[in-house]
Amino acid sequence: MFVAIFGRPGCPFCVRAKELAERLSEAKAIEGFRYIDIHEEGITKADMEKTIGKPVETVPQIFVGQTHIGGFTEFDQYVRDQALLPETSAQ
Repeated sequence: MFVAIFGRPGCPFCVRAKELAERLSEAKAIEGFRYIDIHEEGITKADMEKTIGKPVETVPQIFVGQTHIGGFTEFDQYVRDQALLPETSAQ
């Protein structure tokens, strides 16, 4: 599975999501990830809302494969629920 993280500069939860994805990638628990800087790519909240299908209030917005997971907290919980890492919290 591939992880896509939509975030912005200066966002601490975006940094934590990226760090968790890096750990998952290093452990070969995922096939890789891409961090997309929404400001650099010109992606708006409205653009993300169209893709996700519901209002977007915060970043990061994370997809595992084609499935929208949510933000960092939901991603961290997903990793725990799937037991993708022996020690999974990025906290």
